Amino acid sequence: MRNGRNTTLRLKALALTTAGALAFGLPATSAFAETAPLDTQSAAPTANALERLPSFADLVEKVSPAVVSIRVDEEVSAENSNMPDLPFPPGSPFEKFFRDLQPQGPDGQRRPRHATALGSGFLISADGYIVTNNHVVGDGKDITVIRDDGTEMSAKLIGKDPKTDLSLVKVESKKPLPYVVFGDSGNVRVGDWVLAVGNPFGLGGTVTTGIVSARGREIGAGPYDDFIQIDASINKGNSGGPTFDVHGNVVGVNTAIFSPTGGSVGIGFAIPSSIAKNVIAQLKKDGKVTRGWLGVTIQQVDDDMAASLSLDNARGALVAQVGGESPAEAAGIKTGDVILNVNGQKMEDVRAVSRTVADLQPDTDAEIIVWRDGREKTIDVEIGVFPENPQMAAAAETGGEAETATTEALGLALAESPDGVVVKSVNPDSDAAEKGVRPGDVIVKVSGRDVKKSADVVSGVEEANKAGKSSVLLLLRSQDQQRFVAVALEKS
Repeated sequence: MRNGRNTTLRLKALALTTAGALAFGLPATSAFAETAPLDTQSAAPTANALERLPSFADLVEKVSPAVVSIRVDEEVSAENSNMPDLPFPPGSPFEKFFRDLQPQGPDGQRRPRHATALGSGFLISADGYIVTNNHVVGDGKDITVIRDDGTEMSAKLIGKDPKTDLSLVKVESKKPLPYVVFGDSGNVRVGDWVLAVGNPFGLGGTVTTGIVSARGREIGAGPYDDFIQIDASINKGNSGGPTFDVHGNVVGVNTAIFSPTGGSVGIGFAIPSSIAKNVIAQLKKDGKVTRGWLGVTIQQVDDDMAASLSLDNARGALVAQVGGESPAEAAGIKTGDVILNVNGQKMEDVRAVSRTVADLQPDTDAEIIVWRDGREKTIDVEIGVFPENPQMAAAAETGGEAETATTEALGLALAESPDGVVVKSVNPDSDAAEKGVRPGDVIVKVSGRDVKKSADVVSGVEEANKAGKSSVLLLLRSQDQQRFVAVALEKS
């Protein structure tokens, strides 16, 4: 009743207002009828100000015809047929229900299912070569390219490189196609404007803009990580599309995002054109990528390792293992060497060594400077061809009767076995435990010296103590992998 009464009162008030207006000879109109609209014209930017505002319309108009959408159809085998995205976690009781709904054959076994992947790409030549991501193409054999005007063209795969997530496809056309060119990503600076064009969520040609947020990003995608980070919106379907600079040159290939939600949160990653140009050129020529090979396992040098090696600061890459019959072994590179320089280029970290060696031409000579025994040593190496399945040399087995020794300075209990000196237990409060030393690890070297029995470890620690070192460098083997660990020495 209260609402009804209020409504009645409001109606009466409106009636009185109208009646009063008529009684005084005023027009019966709303009090807001003559109110002027907001004056937005005086607040509009002047012509000079508009010239200063960034507009990418002309640039987008020029480059868009060269950007394409890519559709890949493939048949996923029953063994590799993953469940589609479901609104509940793996292992949920509902998973079995949905799995049972998948197509099954007469024998009750799951049948292969049809899958479609959507991505982006861009033309780099008038005769139809198109760059995209390897993960867009996958193992699909039916590749369709959709141009910005809606034209669909069948494409064939020329080659792909999983290590850099790049691939090259080609379409046939009776007339020249519009294309774009690679720019120099080395000139791109943090803060520069960039544009991303692609096919997010299957929507077709979509343009987003932003700036370069960072360079040289490592995201764990592969051994040659060197991504440009951008904040232009990148979403599912943008993969393989180009990142343009303000001059319309391709400075990156969009390939990944970091997102807790699955959508863009402003952290996207593009493969620099400096990497893409070389890879694409090889794919176009040979259908595959050939890389230089040294044949070593390397790891980052930290401060503790640098101190143990008498190196002035943490730099270069520490050789943890040398492959049998590898170029490194033939040249005399040894486990424990620190690679500091390759062909005159300073090597600051592991990534620099990996990328530099991979870019070297096989069957050519390279001059490598290593740190060994407290001084630099120059080694000439004939670079090999990176094998499809490189196998590292197995560490030599050592024998000996089992005996146990404890080194309190390391926080380790050791035992001898046919495999060598094995870590039997680790003090959970020790630096060794914090550095990841685990029972079962085999100690191969201590401070660069071979270990054949527990006494070798003990003597190595004693020598480090006498030399006044705060840590000792251990070479450990776990399964078929070797790694260095600098373990702080406990003072008694």
